[in-house]
Amino acid sequence: MRWLGWSLAGAGVTAATVFAVRRPLLARLLGLRPAEHRVAVTRDIPIRMPDGVVLYADRYAPRDGGPHPTILIRTPYGRPSELGPLGIFEHTGCMLFAERGYNVIVQSVRGRYRSEGVFEPFVNEAADGRATVAWIGEQPWFDGSLGLWGPSYVGYTQWGPAIDGPPYLKAIVPIVTSARFSSLFYPGGAFALESTLRWVFLIAATNRQRQRLDPSALWRLFVLRERILSRALHHQPYAAADALATGASVPFFQRWLRDPDPYGPYWSQVDYHRSLHRINAAVHLVAGWYDIFLPGQLTDYAALVAAGKRPYLTVLPRAHTDLALVFEGLREGLWWFDAHLKDQRELLARRPVRIALMGSHEWHEMDFWPPPATMTRYCLQPDRSLARQAPPTGAPPSRFHYDPADPTPAIGGAVLSAQGGPRDQRPLEARPDVLTFTSPPLAADLDVIGPVRLCVYICTDHPFFDLVGRLCDVYPDGRSINICDGIVRVRPGVGDVQPDGTRRIEIDLTATAQRFRAGHRLRVQIAGGGNPRWGAHPGDDCPYGQGRGGPVIEHRICHDADHPSAVVLPVVDTPHSPQP
Repeated sequence: MRWLGWSLAGAGVTAATVFAVRRPLLARLLGLRPAEHRVAVTRDIPIRMPDGVVLYADRYAPRDGGPHPTILIRTPYGRPSELGPLGIFEHTGCMLFAERGYNVIVQSVRGRYRSEGVFEPFVNEAADGRATVAWIGEQPWFDGSLGLWGPSYVGYTQWGPAIDGPPYLKAIVPIVTSARFSSLFYPGGAFALESTLRWVFLIAATNRQRQRLDPSALWRLFVLRERILSRALHHQPYAAADALATGASVPFFQRWLRDPDPYGPYWSQVDYHRSLHRINAAVHLVAGWYDIFLPGQLTDYAALVAAGKRPYLTVLPRAHTDLALVFEGLREGLWWFDAHLKDQRELLARRPVRIALMGSHEWHEMDFWPPPATMTRYCLQPDRSLARQAPPTGAPPSRFHYDPADPTPAIGGAVLSAQGGPRDQRPLEARPDVLTFTSPPLAADLDVIGPVRLCVYICTDHPFFDLVGRLCDVYPDGRSINICDGIVRVRPGVGDVQPDGTRRIEIDLTATAQRFRAGHRLRVQIAGGGNPRWGAHPGDDCPYGQGRGGPVIEHRICHDADHPSAVVLPVVDTPHSPQP
């Protein structure tokens, strides 16, 4: 495997050279202001926590040595100095901040790479973050203004120290993350198996016991990853998937399977959404329409507004693994920090909410999310069409089945995978266990901006099952592209039981901003699962990950005058400050 290490090192050196030479070009492409400083890098700075554990950090700083505002980035994925050639992207981001007059502190969190202690996701980030913020406040190069920045788990590490944070913590930029991680693991009551296991695999593969990445880790990450994960993701019961993926049972993965209650002691400790009213720093949320954290991030925005805060929200047309998202998040962070850490208040002249309207080349600005919209019902019809009018009286139901031994798959969507995001759904729609309802071609453009819901009347003899809904954009050439979707894990007490025994289920398809072009068609998919994105339903009430599969379940979707199943779309007629 030595050749792999040398090859990757060579590729990394080449990439580093290109980024070093082309960094001014990248800055111009991102619309950043010109660089102002040459940068010095100090590596392996020890920062002692109150319990004696030492965490290590790198500092990127303008060479002039004077006090400057500081940006703190706390990460489990390694500092640039620990990642070697693979750290070029992290290094580039730090350089872009530092060249524009900021100290940048990049710290490996507890138990990751050289930092001491044991890594237990979420549990120590608030205390360690507060201690690091206090340490920064004592440094001679600190000018009294601090901001926090980062995506995903790096974004999560911002919430703890920002709650009741010191006055000098003035701004945070959580990118594609949420203050409530429990909703990520259990969307609609199901278990987000694929995203969770891929993250567990990444953490295990890069756990080098405070050493730098070696060729064996790189081999697993870049050569064997999909082979290993494919086997683990499709293993039943999936409680053993962590051992198949990493070689040993992972305690925190097993704990997530055992503790699904978002109000239980574990998630009450690590979810911060109940304390957002205690954040005084200015918050700029950067989200993605196909991101795994979008529902939670929009909920965070609503909670901050309800608490009397004035958060800014930017939603990009991106999925979680899109590399461009990080650099766009850097651009959003820089102007936010310039406004709040350098008192350039004129930068806040834009309206607080800025979203990409997919299906167009427009950005829309507005004062609040979601914008005013007409909630428009497209009813499921017995001929498998979608229409504005109500379905006829006495129409027979549409039937489909779900087989736990051959669970319905998912294609694309909000999942932690390079195969996430918008994907052609035709292979999925060809399966007999997926229902589709399609509108006629649209006579004019239709702008759907806001939360999307699917209300379904379903009849089944089985008390335990999953129900998946998906909204798609069907192109004139036949491509069916997923826009947004959702899942509900149904059990006794979930849904409204009707007098005739049918059950009314409402599925949150999350939110979107999509222009359906004239000539395109709307399509709704209904299925009994989406494996392995969501862990396959075992067909009974087994604990998460324990079931091996049961009998085939037949479902009947009712769509008649007494059971008006429909997708509810927020249709916006008047654009809100469209920009190219």
